[in-house]
Amino acid sequence: MPGAGEERRMNYSLELDQPELETISKPPLLMIFSAPSGAGKSTICRKLRDRNPNIVFSVSTTTRPPRSDETDGVDYHFVEENVFKEMIENNAFLEWANVHGGYYGTSRQAVLDEIEQNNDVMLDIDVQGGQQIRRLYSEAVMIFIAPPSMKELERRLRARGTETEQQIKKRLKNARDELEALENYDYLVINDEVEEAVKEVESIRRAEKCRLQRIKQGKPTL
Repeated sequence: MPGAGEERRMNYSLELDQPELETISKPPLLMIFSAPSGAGKSTICRKLRDRNPNIVFSVSTTTRPPRSDETDGVDYHFVEENVFKEMIENNAFLEWANVHGGYYGTSRQAVLDEIEQNNDVMLDIDVQGGQQIRRLYSEAVMIFIAPPSMKELERRLRARGTETEQQIKKRLKNARDELEALENYDYLVINDEVEEAVKEVESIRRAEKCRLQRIKQGKPTL
């Protein structure tokens, strides 16, 4: 009499014979990256995209002004607040939120277009947006990028030289609140050294693409 584990293996062997296995394709992933400001998630996402041609970065739309090193259409789509609110009314976003006094959102159509082309999609979004996506698509891969310590996070924020003292204090307070959302994520990656953090995320991606349940479900539907 086979045990439960043996019975499951027998069922899978009946469902997937050798010719079928040869034609199986691994579906694209929807990967959610969240982190406190200054933790380095944008750098990690950029390195992943540069090294893997089938990973694309979904460029968010925001109402906040661009920093000196940011380019419209590359880092963010920068729009006025009235334009953003029109997009909300037209259901153009998969998720949106007001963070640090500015609006941020993810284009629904842009993500769907990339999935249709079998590309893995990275979303660099806050914890509010991450939960909105998870409610839409429970199989989203949720990855939280954290700094090695709050002291190091403060050092990184100050080194950027882009925020006032008041803004830095606000971001540190928000970081503590965001860390409380860890339990809603699947993976935690500590960004102490960027190259090691990127390797960890690449390992997560490889493992998730091999999950049998994901392969059987096929492409994400949003």
